Amino acid sequence: MTPKEYVKRFYESDFANDTTVIDNYLHKDCLLHWSSSKGFSVLKFNDIKDLFLDISRTYESFRVEISHLLADENFVTTRYTVYVRTIEDPDEEQPMAHFITIWELKDNKLYRGYEISQQADVSLESLKSFSKIKV
Repeated sequence: MTPKEYVKRFYESDFANDTTVIDNYLHKDCLLHWSSSKGFSVLKFNDIKDLFLDISRTYESFRVEISHLLADENFVTTRYTVYVRTIEDPDEEQPMAHFITIWELKDNKLYRGYEISQQADVSLESLKSFSKIKV
């Protein structure tokens, strides 16, 4: 499997609800360098696992829609939107945030991530910019 296919499969999996996905896809020495609206943080393997455990408790569902997926050897860049259904309103799916992540793969696992995120802008123009693009 190519690095691009590997990253795509990871984002298409149910990683927010199935902790075995994290175990199978992330390198044990994984580091995610994340710049968000809350500031900069570096998450290690167990921090990432804990983050998704919290997400699974907080949201009824969690879905990723990829708009861009680019690869250069063992580096893969993805641009995507996360959609959630809250426990309070499980019938309505809402965009939560937009992300761009550059992953470096090592030993066929996600090893280093460099991520930037912002809260989703729900305007039609913004959401259209995250439509799937074939590259």
